[in-house]
Amino acid sequence: MVAKIKRSRFLAGLAGVSVAFTVVACGGGQETTGSGDSTSPVSGQVALSGAGATFPAPLYQKWFADFNQKYPNITVAYQSVGSGAGVQQFTQGTVDFGASDVAMKDDEIAKVSQGVVMLPMTAGAIVMAYNLPEVKEPIKLSRQLLADILLGKVKKWNDPAVVKDNPGVTFPDKAIQVVYRSDGSGTTGVFTKHMAAASPEWKDKVGEGKTVQWPVGVGAKGNEGVTAQIQQTPGSIGYIEYGYAKQNGLQMAILQNKAGEFIEPTPEAFTETLATVELPENLRAFIPDPEGAKSYPLVSYTWILAYKEYSDPEKVKAFKAAMEYGLTTGQQDSAALGYIALPEPVVTRVKAALETIKP
Repeated sequence: MVAKIKRSRFLAGLAGVSVAFTVVACGGGQETTGSGDSTSPVSGQVALSGAGATFPAPLYQKWFADFNQKYPNITVAYQSVGSGAGVQQFTQGTVDFGASDVAMKDDEIAKVSQGVVMLPMTAGAIVMAYNLPEVKEPIKLSRQLLADILLGKVKKWNDPAVVKDNPGVTFPDKAIQVVYRSDGSGTTGVFTKHMAAASPEWKDKVGEGKTVQWPVGVGAKGNEGVTAQIQQTPGSIGYIEYGYAKQNGLQMAILQNKAGEFIEPTPEAFTETLATVELPENLRAFIPDPEGAKSYPLVSYTWILAYKEYSDPEKVKAFKAAMEYGLTTGQQDSAALGYIALPEPVVTRVKAALETIKP
């Protein structure tokens, strides 16, 4: 039986949101009841469609539903299909916007005739979540141990290498079951980029990318699928977005950073990491192995992918209004859902990039 995934108590009862992989601001595209706002940025009904990363899906779900309550004549449908599929649909022009946890590369951008504007809308962390109820305190995973587990070299929880990182902790004689993303995933891209930076052996044997050939383990689709697989598999461990682990009460490992310090996955540590990153002019940044003694090692921005030019002026107005909402009011939802609110200087720069989009 597949375990049920809780998104958040804040998301309960939102009208018309499908259960697993599709986020729709209002039921079936029908007009939403409620007072709304008479100062809507568009005239008539406007529907926007997007697809991509599962990493930020719970936050986008909240934003688009609340935005629709404010402006009932604008609906935003977002399919949580993974970054790889999102970039593909965006490139093919079958959606109004895409979403990816890995910023598009130059060769990918070159395939989009309308041009691309990348908008970092939020940031979050990836955690190593596990199912080991026998061990009450959070376990520590050094960089070497994490690589050895994922490479299949450490196969049991009571292996001496695990005990060495966790002195005084008693581990069960239980097999380690690695869970990974089976779909093209920005979360995988961020995670494997870090692993390649932290472990030369991982870089040589597995490498990095939205999809890789995993040495061991079982695959599951989306952050939702990996979360469910961990929940229902004793002894399992896998990488998921922090918000999914937090909302579902999963155990999370303490990871060793580049400075050699073991860092708990906390919002404070995530913010510490983000403070070390300076976004370039195109707002594309990668954080494979952050500096700083207090930095958590797995933090990333996540991007909305927009076209530089749209053929429908009303869609441009609606899109800009929806993104403006996410950059302002929407940022207040970040902490409760397990994300990092954007620093104000970043918000200012994203707003400026948003204004360059033209009909």
